[in-house]
Amino acid sequence: MQGCPCGYYTDPRRPCRCGTNKIASYIGKISGPLLDRIDIHVELPSIKYKDLTEVKEAEPSKTIKARVEIARAIQRQRFRNDGIFSNAQMNTKLTKKYCILENEAKELLKLVMTELGLSARAYDKILKVSRTIADLAGSENITVGHISEAVQYRSLDKQW
Repeated sequence: MQGCPCGYYTDPRRPCRCGTNKIASYIGKISGPLLDRIDIHVELPSIKYKDLTEVKEAEPSKTIKARVEIARAIQRQRFRNDGIFSNAQMNTKLTKKYCILENEAKELLKLVMTELGLSARAYDKILKVSRTIADLAGSENITVGHISEAVQYRSLDKQW
């Protein structure tokens, strides 16, 4: 969705014509409880033509696919006796069991929850996404870096 009715809210080259109240009203059409149910929401700026056409070295899809397959195998093994197959399907009990946070990560999550006033549902989503990020990195526990990245994927929570 756009960030505002005119579509230029975060555009670095074009000014937004909408006022703060109009933007808040526009974003407010998506209720907090609905946003809570979306695991990841990120803000993407418009892309310049030069960036679209520039040939850059990037991580090959084959390499990314291999990392994702390893993470999925980790999850299948983890949940083999739980009747689920992915982190997104964890209930509260399984989240507590499998989302082990290092002390710094606990402190960061506490700060984020307090400062942003996030809901319990957003807390669970951050934990599950953090667990997936840790799996992709091959990490047994969730670190402060995993929490930080997961929080970045909750951009609408931070704005509104």
